[in-house]
Amino acid sequence: MIEDRNISRDSRLQRIRNFFNRQKCPVEKYAEEFIIAADNNKLDWRLLPSIALVESSGGKVYRNNNVFGWSSCRRRFPSVKAGIHAVAERLANAPQYRDKDLDSILKTYNSRPIYSKTVKRVMIQLSAEPI
Repeated sequence: MIEDRNISRDSRLQRIRNFFNRQKCPVEKYAEEFIIAADNNKLDWRLLPSIALVESSGGKVYRNNNVFGWSSCRRRFPSVKAGIHAVAERLANAPQYRDKDLDSILKTYNSRPIYSKTVKRVMIQLSAEPI
C-alpha cells in the first residue's frame, strides 16, 4: 500500500489539482486519493480523475458518494474517498476488468463508443504521458 507515502511533491498531484481547480470541480480536494488509489492498484493515474470528470462533472453532480457513476449511480459508498478506493480496486481486480488494456477497461465500464474517446481526451488534458 502506498497510503503512507508523502506525495505532496508529486507532480501528478499538482496537475490534478490545477485541472480540477480550473473547472471548479469539488473533487479537487481528493487529488491525493486519486493518486494513492491508482498507485495502489497499478492504474494509470489519469484514469480515475478523468472518469470522475466525465461521470459527475468532477463531483458537481453525483449521489451516494459515487462520483464515478459506478453501477449507474446505484452503488453507495460511505464517503467519496471510500468510493475512489473501491472503484480503483474493482478496475484493477474484478474479473471483468483485470488484465485488460485501457480501451478494454473503458469499453467494459461503458460500452458506448464515444465514452472511451471522451475519457481518453480528458486523460490527455491531465497529461499527454502517464508519467
